Amino acid sequence: MMEQILDAAEYLFAMHGFYGVTLKDVAKHVGVHHTLLNYYFDDKKNLFDAVFSRRAVVTSERRMRMLEEYEQACAGKPTAEGALRAFLDTDLDLYIEGGEGWRNYAALGAQVANTPEWGAETMDRHFDPVVLRLISILKKALPDCSEEDIFWGYHFVTGALMLTLARTGRIDKLSGGLCKSDDFVAVKERMATFMAAGFVSICKQRRGQ
Repeated sequence: MMEQILDAAEYLFAMHGFYGVTLKDVAKHVGVHHTLLNYYFDDKKNLFDAVFSRRAVVTSERRMRMLEEYEQACAGKPTAEGALRAFLDTDLDLYIEGGEGWRNYAALGAQVANTPEWGAETMDRHFDPVVLRLISILKKALPDCSEEDIFWGYHFVTGALMLTLARTGRIDKLSGGLCKSDDFVAVKERMATFMAAGFVSICKQRRGQ
């Protein structure tokens, strides 16, 4: 029953956002009386946190493990693309292979990342360790790049990732159907390479100033 509640809440939050869903909505979707949700959860934010943390721990631990394995395998000579592939591809694989539940979580994560009131705190709590591990590898891969530029580079990476995970359908319309916002395989083929080139380019450009 708990998994059914979390699955239903995840879907509704992904579709309508935190403020567009009530505990009664979730109960109706599951087919139970809303008092059952009140028994398990003090309020909607408590339910939302349970929904978010359920998959956040999985993706965070997987990416941390892949970053550690990459750092060991590269024998002290990491590349920007290699680090980004360990970070991005590992996450994208979950949305490619994990079914609609994981895709709902992806959209939910995009919403949280763009919620000024409490989104940053939620992302900090779940993802700071793995993000800082990525940053540390990027610093080794780009030793001549300023720390400021590396953090800006990560900012651009995560912005592109969150827009991708939101699956808004905008790229479908802009491209006349050539690209699909839910085609995470196509994203995986391109994103790390594209972003790595951006890191290298901005570092070269600013070194030349």
